[in-house]
Amino acid sequence: MRDDANAEDVTLGRIETEVALLMRLGEATRRASGTAEHRVLDRAAYVILRHLAAAGPQNVSALATRLNLDGSTVTRQVSAMQRDGLIARTPDPADGRGTVISPTAAGLQRMAAVRAARTRLYGDILAGWTPDDRESLADLLHRLNDALESRTRRR
Repeated sequence: MRDDANAEDVTLGRIETEVALLMRLGEATRRASGTAEHRVLDRAAYVILRHLAAAGPQNVSALATRLNLDGSTVTRQVSAMQRDGLIARTPDPADGRGTVISPTAAGLQRMAAVRAARTRLYGDILAGWTPDDRESLADLLHRLNDALESRTRRR
């Protein structure tokens, strides 16, 4: 039984190392990319715009909860994005005292440019992989993200 536990520890250690490398290399690859599309949005703005485009207008509190961020952090990011014309604030129909945030056409356009550039980049990086391997990677990454998200919700 101890051999199985040791093998599991080794596997989990490999996973931890690979995830750490993935995060570091993913960001380094984005920064080193020669295309301007990768730099038209910072990472935080891209994530916020992607979420708003998928989920629709939200107040800052709901956005912070969904992104697992502190409300003050999201407020600062949203303020900067509003100054840059990437998002708009409108009265919250559920609570007239509050506002909801939604992407502007310019914000959606920039997000689409970044997404397309990232898709092309990963297409190049994974060009030697079979379609089945790409699909498996996408499925496994989705499962990992779901597990990570579930864990953060329980805390």
